[in-house]
Amino acid sequence: MPKALITGVMGQDGAYLSQLLLEKGYEVFGLVRRSSSADVVDERLRWLGIAGQITVVDGNLIDLSSLIRACQEIKPDEIYNLGAQSFVKTSWNQPLLTGTVTAMGAGNMLEAVRIAHPQARFYQASSSEMYGLIQEPVQSETTPFYPRSPYAVAKLYAHWMTVNYRESFGLHASSGILFNHESPLRGIEFVTRKVTDGAARIKLGLATELKMGNLDAKRDWGHARDYVKAMWLMLQQEVPDDYVVATGRTTTVRDMCKAAFDHVGLHYEEFVKVDPAFLRPAEVDVLLGDPTKAKQKLGWEAETSLEAMIGEMVEADLFRHRSKLR
Repeated sequence: MPKALITGVMGQDGAYLSQLLLEKGYEVFGLVRRSSSADVVDERLRWLGIAGQITVVDGNLIDLSSLIRACQEIKPDEIYNLGAQSFVKTSWNQPLLTGTVTAMGAGNMLEAVRIAHPQARFYQASSSEMYGLIQEPVQSETTPFYPRSPYAVAKLYAHWMTVNYRESFGLHASSGILFNHESPLRGIEFVTRKVTDGAARIKLGLATELKMGNLDAKRDWGHARDYVKAMWLMLQQEVPDDYVVATGRTTTVRDMCKAAFDHVGLHYEEFVKVDPAFLRPAEVDVLLGDPTKAKQKLGWEAETSLEAMIGEMVEADLFRHRSKLR
């Protein structure tokens, strides 16, 4: 039975990846930092019905000793570093924390692997936000990076550290440059979930409007359930490498709002209001990924359309709110 260690196991990607690995016969270990809200942090695992199947390991990305200990005791075949301060807006309010966790945390994890268990295969969760002020209309593995937020800068450090540890120490270390990927498990602070939750609340009479930022920003949105398959496929390759994971389709926030409100039979124009408080200090206007390499080398491609994903998310939010009303 292969073993996998996942940081960020309680997040959206960690939950779907855990589900996938369990289905493939893995023993799954999740690194979890100590928290006073420990009784609710496994909400996503419980939503998928797998909470009791994950072995929780105490540890923290900013504590190298805990990472070394985890590698020594578990001896995982695969390590997926998904842990991060991952909300872009928060990274401006907490830039040093973001750098410590998202950037240095990845460096700590790589160092723990090098010291304690270098035979493990390592996956780093890189981000399309690293492209920022885009240098090419479609972004591939060779497109230059131009990060536009503390989060993106931190992710870029983690990305290049992964490349450096691969080239300097021979680690089987790969990075997935994932474009926006969403699901019913997405945090409420992220734009897609904010929209689907808002549409559900307005439909049920729990709210009358939805305040948003830049409606003209364009993103390449896919489903997290599809994207974690690409993570796993990267670590099954003989040679480690970096891959863009995307749908190859870009959509405005405005059109995404329309899809969500259409799903519940409402016109988004009547309820969605632009509020300058939600605008970013430096905007990333367009992101559009080229997944050609992932398709050719991994045999991977996105399976879920934006419309199907938004519909699934709206239905999940309707279910959540109706459950509270009972």
